[in-house]
Amino acid sequence: MPQDNLQGAGAQASTDLIAWDSHGELEVLIFELGGETFALEAILVQEILDLLPETFIPGAPALVSHVVNFRGKIVPVADLRLAFGMEPAPPTAHSRIVVIELDLEGEATLLGLRTDQVHEVATFRQATSEAVPTVGIRWRRDHVRSLIRWNDDLVVLPDLTAILAPAMGAAVTRQ
Repeated sequence: MPQDNLQGAGAQASTDLIAWDSHGELEVLIFELGGETFALEAILVQEILDLLPETFIPGAPALVSHVVNFRGKIVPVADLRLAFGMEPAPPTAHSRIVVIELDLEGEATLLGLRTDQVHEVATFRQATSEAVPTVGIRWRRDHVRSLIRWNDDLVVLPDLTAILAPAMGAAVTRQ
């Protein structure tokens, strides 16, 4: 894949580059969290679930302090609100768990991501991608891979590896 297809226009090099296809497009799942619009690569998504009963794991990092039984597998559930400094909120009728498979430290890992609402699968164009600004953003820059202009929204493409690897590593270390 050509190097210029791996990151957004003007984006700085990242350890987790965006895999734009040969047409400069990326298929994503768009979801809402704390009133903000986020997206993640559709290829990561295994399933979208209604809320399931969660089990609290004492001593686990707050970001991944609960697990669910997903098709007979125990899957950690990440609360991205914590990573983005959002206030906790109770689930609603629209809340969902998005089960993804993410490579963390060389291992394919199933994770659930709590969302307030899942909107749709869409295709982003590389030309609408912008680098994360050095000022004027309220989140940690290393937690955001890119900002995408989509319809009338600014969509956050989070760096799930940067967000989750430390918490998952801490969870493994404690066992």
